[in-house]
Amino acid sequence: MQFLVIAYDGTDEAALDRRMAVREAHIEAARAMKADGSMIVGGAILDDEGRMIGSSCIVEMPDRAAVDAWLARDPYVTGNVWQKIEVRPFRCAPLA
Repeated sequence: MQFLVIAYDGTDEAALDRRMAVREAHIEAARAMKADGSMIVGGAILDDEGRMIGSSCIVEMPDRAAVDAWLARDPYVTGNVWQKIEVRPFRCAPLA
């Protein structure tokens, strides 16, 4: 089952520092997920000035419980980067 995840960073002055502190660990985990097929696509949400303020991705997981388990161990969650997370069932259009 596919899920759309939209996650927003905190808005305090230390938010970007927290993101950058765990960014490499987050990206490495996302690369591993892409390799095993559970990460379809992902990237940063930017503000009008091009600053990272959150993330969004589409993942393929068996169910919502699996998504929640992944989120619980993601560095952006454990590193207190993402402050608001929305998870919605999703279906990618068969465009290819």
